[in-house]
Amino acid sequence: MKHLLLICASLFAATTALAQETYENAHLVTEDLNGTARYVGMGGAMEALGADISVIGTNPAGIGLFRHSTAHVSFGVVSQQDGKSFANGNKTNMSFDQAGFVYSRRSGRNSFVNLAFNYHKSRNFDYILSASDRLRNASQNKLSYVKGLEGVFKLNVDRNGYVMSDDNTYSNTDYLNYNALMSSYNADNEMVYNYYNADRYMLDRAHTGYIGEYDFNISGNVNDRVYWGLTFGISDVHYKAYGEYQEALVNANDQAMGSVLTCDERKITGTGFNVKAGVIFRPVEDSPFRIGFSVATPTWYDLTTNNHTVLNNNSTAGDMDRIGVDHSYDFKLYTPWKFGASMGTTVGDYLAIGASYEYADYAATDSRIITDSSYDWDYDEYWDNASSDNTMNRHTENTLRGVSTVKVGLEMRPDSKMAFRVGYNYVSPMYEEQGFKDVTLNSPGTYVGSATDYTNWKATNRITCGFGYNIDKLSIDLAYQYSVQSGNFKPFLDYYASANDGPELDNISNAVKVDNKRHQVLLTLGYHF
Repeated sequence: MKHLLLICASLFAATTALAQETYENAHLVTEDLNGTARYVGMGGAMEALGADISVIGTNPAGIGLFRHSTAHVSFGVVSQQDGKSFANGNKTNMSFDQAGFVYSRRSGRNSFVNLAFNYHKSRNFDYILSASDRLRNASQNKLSYVKGLEGVFKLNVDRNGYVMSDDNTYSNTDYLNYNALMSSYNADNEMVYNYYNADRYMLDRAHTGYIGEYDFNISGNVNDRVYWGLTFGISDVHYKAYGEYQEALVNANDQAMGSVLTCDERKITGTGFNVKAGVIFRPVEDSPFRIGFSVATPTWYDLTTNNHTVLNNNSTAGDMDRIGVDHSYDFKLYTPWKFGASMGTTVGDYLAIGASYEYADYAATDSRIITDSSYDWDYDEYWDNASSDNTMNRHTENTLRGVSTVKVGLEMRPDSKMAFRVGYNYVSPMYEEQGFKDVTLNSPGTYVGSATDYTNWKATNRITCGFGYNIDKLSIDLAYQYSVQSGNFKPFLDYYASANDGPELDNISNAVKVDNKRHQVLLTLGYHF
């Protein structure tokens, strides 16, 4: 009989070649609509209008439209409409969103060379996900059982009596289920395996943290007709997630057996860098109408993940009350290229209209395996050598898609001191409707997996508005943003057993609708000098 209480950090074999899974990576590759209150109030549609520090990361040429030095700082409140506080996640959070400056220097009668720096929170992870539903003839441990039965991985028993596998398809979740619930010795002292269906499940998960973007820009204005810009960006990742997944187990007669609770805590930290370039020009010299184009390289991330997962067995199944596993590993992630086009115009001194389009093919996201490290004697540094995780990347190609972002915005100025703004921001779905988390992949990303659930999020719609007021050299801007997104949640992969095993081993769950509705209020203070 196994020990009733065990926290295992080393018995589950680890590998040095580790990567991430598609759905985990997806948290890191997208961006929010955030920046100054003016930028947000216009739905972000300022890439061709320029002269707002937030365009430093979307179309760097927009910084070339500044004719005076300026500094801005932004902060606000973000609230999840239907959220409930869970663990370290709160429904409402204060947020420091932006700080930066532009130094403008005249280089000719109608020409300028500008230098700029800006920090902004490109991704706010604060979100609480809750889902629950009935289950019939299905469970998370049944998925582990069928994987083993049909040879997805090969099992062995080590000298301490723990069920192990050297296959990358044997995940943390499989390890916990097999050892806590599903394995026992028969009368002949042979290890045998069994599974248990569940009557229902409940999940709560709190995501917290952010990605901070530090942008350094040089830009120019050539005769007030052509504007150019180049931005070098550094991304700083701070992501945390804590989840509790619970199933109510039943026996073959549908009688209650108690519950199984899996607690998973994950932390991702690291840095990345990228380069953005852009141009804006006036097709007609005397016209205020402008057209802009931009391109952004991938963000090349070097990341570290720490995750701790514990299974608490409060049922009559198995003979282990508690078992856990820890992982800490480095990996690399390369986001896709981004391309943008924009246009904007002004009408006198009282109206500005902007529209922007951006495209990024998230199916091209590159999850990379660190193969080895090398030492640079000249710079006294260690370098990680990595190669693409081709198996996981093929799954990403089939799960994620190209995403279009459309922005439109309008600013009205009844006088020189006051401004009113409205905007709309649309982001097409990143996930294929039939996408799923494939826990059968022969990938290190599967091996270190500690959660089986996934959500296929649909399109994001954002409605924004704002107000601005100038007092001499001081500007005060307010913005409100309402963002809504729905998705289909699944607790685990739908697995259809082979014909030889029979339909009773099918492991199927219903999709549950979940929502992410967020409110943001943003305040920006600016000073022009």
